[in-house]
Amino acid sequence: MQPSRPAQAAAHGAVTPTHCPYCALQCGMGLAREGEGVKVVERPAFPVNGGALCGKGRTAPAVLSSRVRLTEPLVRSHATGRLVPATWEEALDRVAEGLARTRAAHGADACGVFGGGGLTNEKAYALGKFARVVLGTSQIDYNGRFCMSSAAAAGQRAFGVDRGLPFPLADVARTGCVILVGSNLAETMPPALRHLTEMKHNGGSLIVVDPRRTRTAEHADLHLAPRPGTDLALALGLLHLVVAEGHVDEEYVAARTSGWEEARAAAMAHWPEHVERITGVPVPRLRETVRRFTAAEHAMVLTARGPEQQAKGTDTVGAWINLCLATGRPGRPLSGYGCLTGQGNGQGGREHGQKADQLPGYRKLTDPAARAHVAAVWGVDPDSLPGPGRSAYELLDALGRDVRALLLMGSNPVVSAPRAAHVEERIRSLDFLAVADVVLSETAALADVVLPVTQWAEETGTVTNLEGRVLLRRKAVDPPPGVRSDLDVLHGLADRLGHGKGFPTDPEEVFDELRRASAGGIADYAGITYERLAAGNGEGVFWPCPETADGGVAGPGGGTPRLFLDRFATKDGRARFVAVAHRGAAEEPDAEYPVLLTTGRVLAQYQSGAQTRRVAELNAAAPGPFVELHPRLAARVGVADGDPVAVVSRRGRAIAPARVTAGIRPDTVFMPFHWPGEGRANVLTHPALDPVSRMPEFKVCAVRLEAPG
Repeated sequence: MQPSRPAQAAAHGAVTPTHCPYCALQCGMGLAREGEGVKVVERPAFPVNGGALCGKGRTAPAVLSSRVRLTEPLVRSHATGRLVPATWEEALDRVAEGLARTRAAHGADACGVFGGGGLTNEKAYALGKFARVVLGTSQIDYNGRFCMSSAAAAGQRAFGVDRGLPFPLADVARTGCVILVGSNLAETMPPALRHLTEMKHNGGSLIVVDPRRTRTAEHADLHLAPRPGTDLALALGLLHLVVAEGHVDEEYVAARTSGWEEARAAAMAHWPEHVERITGVPVPRLRETVRRFTAAEHAMVLTARGPEQQAKGTDTVGAWINLCLATGRPGRPLSGYGCLTGQGNGQGGREHGQKADQLPGYRKLTDPAARAHVAAVWGVDPDSLPGPGRSAYELLDALGRDVRALLLMGSNPVVSAPRAAHVEERIRSLDFLAVADVVLSETAALADVVLPVTQWAEETGTVTNLEGRVLLRRKAVDPPPGVRSDLDVLHGLADRLGHGKGFPTDPEEVFDELRRASAGGIADYAGITYERLAAGNGEGVFWPCPETADGGVAGPGGGTPRLFLDRFATKDGRARFVAVAHRGAAEEPDAEYPVLLTTGRVLAQYQSGAQTRRVAELNAAAPGPFVELHPRLAARVGVADGDPVAVVSRRGRAIAPARVTAGIRPDTVFMPFHWPGEGRANVLTHPALDPVSRMPEFKVCAVRLEAPG
């Protein structure tokens, strides 16, 4: 099948409209030829960023350079043990042999598949299909499990659907109050900050919840700095005050929700003084938060990784949703709850099959009707599809034991996974590891076979941003001669493993199959086509977007920008309160480990840094890890600003320069997690899992500080 007109690369001198390869904003940008490469140009008409870009987006073409990226397959030499160049045929043969050998010796579930939140919808869909049809394995998950899985679980539980934002991001500028919980978007997604500053300019209030006084908190009208791991108690305390001060929207609660009495009773056990003792947030600030939030005609709560990356993340997000429901916000214009998804295609990546328990269209793998629908599209027996497998960390923890071979695409768990040194040990213990990536990441360096694959500007495909807006990223340049797309890789492996049909290499053909597989599901893409995505200003189409019987598109303008205006996606159309109660972190400080560690990102780097650490401008801005700590804590440890300091947990030890600031709680230290080596923050983090979402507790663990000798 030939690519359609929207999928073709632009001619020399033209500007190709596309999107940034990094975070979930998927900022609109253009790419114009410049010599042998491309340069970024603004795309002001795209509503999410209005042409604005952060440094990562502006410098994204640097990773296209053959000097920093992989350009030929590598295989582990049997003679020297080193990675050496190989042909594509040799590399694919070796991957197919490794997977087939493992499957024959140990069974289908001895083969694992680990994907990435940066893969396009087409690649995520094909990877899930490959795992379940070609390998017959249940052992597939992706690093998006580390991103917003707790918010997804809470959204499903409350609303019956998980979409990061159930409204366009531009609505934020028109609301009257935003409580931003655990997000430093001024550094993690800077172009989004304009919506908050516009909201403030219009007279709205910004309340930021974060244990650090971040760049985002500097913009806040009110900054709440709770002890890490206590966001759940904070939300419950605010709901208690909403009830006690008579701010419950009784009419809304009666007409549009269920479960209120149980949730109310749970909140009333968290009175303000009790919450102050748990969180450290003074009662007057709790009352001021409630006053601002309830006084506004329109208001929102937006959460990010802070409350989500906890072993109680689903309940924590649920408590913030309860606050929104009690005040009548969700399903009303310019109001409600939303999650600021992190990874570029974290939303679409789980909607279409990378997640251990889901089939395309956000269908449940345990639902017989869902299995039958997808199996019919795939041309297989529904009974042949495996059941749900392990979540991301559990899959990584099983490597070398139950899971003996792993195919990994677009992820770097040696740096990004919790308890990272242990995960590295498990990866090293595998019988066979194949990695498909753009660069030689720390994980790829351990592989038996490394496959160089195309990246954003070298391929056409779709992604789904944090609003549920499906977007077309167009090919602008040809990849180096030795590079192939992930779709080519999966086609080649499927063919070698006896499934020559069913894995096309053209992304539009894959997307058309994805549309059929998603039809009728929660995340219904059936009415979305490449032509519709390219139409107009290329603003994309919001899912759900069903296709009507005459081939048209249901919904105004095709798609659903705002969910829940008439009903929620539950069986009875009502949102569900869920009664939750505060509980401590999996690992609280004690005499041996008296300090709390929390982790996060910085402006100039992204995720595990595998790509951004190869960009000189970004490295100049953020050259390495650091330990942020309060002056009182620094004095107790005996370190000054810039001195090396060791952070030690029960799982490992990291060393980085001290960054002394009064903008963090005295009982807490912060480390960014972008770097390998001795400053690898995730050697410290705790793998305790949320019982619902299976999200690890990245955001809080007990540590001690030492001056390295």
